[in-house]
Amino acid sequence: MPIAKIEVCRSHPPERVAALIEAVYQAQIEALKVPEDDKQIRYIEHKPEHCPVPPGKTENYTFVEFLLFPGRSLEAKRKLYQGLVARLGALGIQASDILIVLIEPPLENWGLCGQPASELDLGFRLDV
Repeated sequence: MPIAKIEVCRSHPPERVAALIEAVYQAQIEALKVPEDDKQIRYIEHKPEHCPVPPGKTENYTFVEFLLFPGRSLEAKRKLYQGLVARLGALGIQASDILIVLIEPPLENWGLCGQPASELDLGFRLDV
């Protein structure tokens, strides 16, 4: 159940937004083995004047943050990074313009259906 957030520093047309979301979604499915109906991805556009581009980056600077249940292997994370960079690269975003951050709060810090996730059968494996 990753929750992904894509942040950009300029406006994009709807078809490009859909392509960015799909790129993140497919990278998650491939690398993290998330269920195919688990698409929790948010796209956020900042006005350029509210989002200074870091030095050495271009107007295509793209920040992708994943909030994940803990348990994925380093290899799965590598596969996520590489798959996402490849998919965003196909959309014209250079690897040097992509920053990916993973945040993994403990399962007891996720509340699902009024219970800690650590007490639930999640229905999928985390040890990929």
